[in-house]
Amino acid sequence: MNPEEATDYLHRIEDDLRNNILPFWMDKVANRDAKSFVGSLTNDLEVDASAERGALLTSRILWTYSAAYTQFREPAYLEMAELAYEDLTLHFEDKEHGGFWWSIAADGAVKRDRKQVYGQAFAIYALTEFHVASGKQEALDKAIATYRLVEKHARAKHGGYLEAFSRSWEPIADMRLSEVDMNEPKSQNTHLHVMEAYSRLLLVWPDAGLRKALAELLQIMLVRILNPKTGHLGLFFAEDWKPRSDKISYGHDIEAAWLLIRAAESLGEPGIVKVIRPLTLRIAEATLDEGVDEDGGVYNQGGPHGLITDPNKEWWPQAEAVIGFIDAYQHSGHEKYLKAAFKTWDFIELRLIDRQRGEWFRGVTKEGDLLDTELKVSFWKCPYHNGRTGLEASRRLRSIIDQEKTNSS
Repeated sequence: MNPEEATDYLHRIEDDLRNNILPFWMDKVANRDAKSFVGSLTNDLEVDASAERGALLTSRILWTYSAAYTQFREPAYLEMAELAYEDLTLHFEDKEHGGFWWSIAADGAVKRDRKQVYGQAFAIYALTEFHVASGKQEALDKAIATYRLVEKHARAKHGGYLEAFSRSWEPIADMRLSEVDMNEPKSQNTHLHVMEAYSRLLLVWPDAGLRKALAELLQIMLVRILNPKTGHLGLFFAEDWKPRSDKISYGHDIEAAWLLIRAAESLGEPGIVKVIRPLTLRIAEATLDEGVDEDGGVYNQGGPHGLITDPNKEWWPQAEAVIGFIDAYQHSGHEKYLKAAFKTWDFIELRLIDRQRGEWFRGVTKEGDLLDTELKVSFWKCPYHNGRTGLEASRRLRSIIDQEKTNSS
């Protein structure tokens, strides 16, 4: 490992976070007077004032700025987190039935009052991080209350969690997370992010019931969702865990690789971490071998035998690949993973960072052409993935560089 090269990438990644991503959302997306955020923004920075707003976007902003404040102690980041906390609790919290509904209309009226478990997971994740940043006990209390609602209502037969419920937590027929998802009762995506949220909450609130739930969820991820032979995770499942899709999401695979390790570490069980490490390295290996183009960009989706079914390269798989490959290097010492992380970052700088108007574009085609009809801010396009890359990658690279200096002295 070349410490000078790693230091260069550290500075480039952190500079993008602190001088591009974080200022963009504070300057272009925050609506402080209304205690809310812009719900739709084009690449040309045109606002759609009629756009539906989701709790997901606000939760992800809340998590990003809370985590950024914890890492950098910049007061402006905490102010942004406080704005997101107000928005989430004022506009999206269901005071009658608990939890957070999925979306509101531009005028603030509830539009989709469903309780998407994926959305509850991100609320738990964000509220916990805001508690860490601000010390606000109320935020942690809300995170715990939401966890208890998920455990009470969303637990499914054969283990795991169902996808969605009505406002009052009753079963519903259409459980899809989005229009592109299958209407199946269980998904990898929801389980991955419930695991992520529970992992963070457990470090702050070491409850025995939560620990048990996280351990069971980690087991489900490893036994029901991950195929250790292929290094890929299934996407959709019947209630009895029969697979309903053979497609591969390379972004979710590499994201899961490092989140599985984090979940095991949160449990405080070194033996579990030791067992999981080779499995997560298998995921990283499969992603690198099958899902990464020659230019370092990560494809959206593949099929059986590595067949690429969606060659576009959206922002979030690139962001997760940078973290996932750095994590693989940290656990294996194989420099091919660190080089892969750096190559993906080169791709991000070349194709995705908008140096004229700020933030990242949503994505490009395989050939590198901009997906110019996609929005820069939307229901799904947020600062969570690329913001987290700035936080995680810079922290991890510092650790790698410091360790190299120690070893050399």
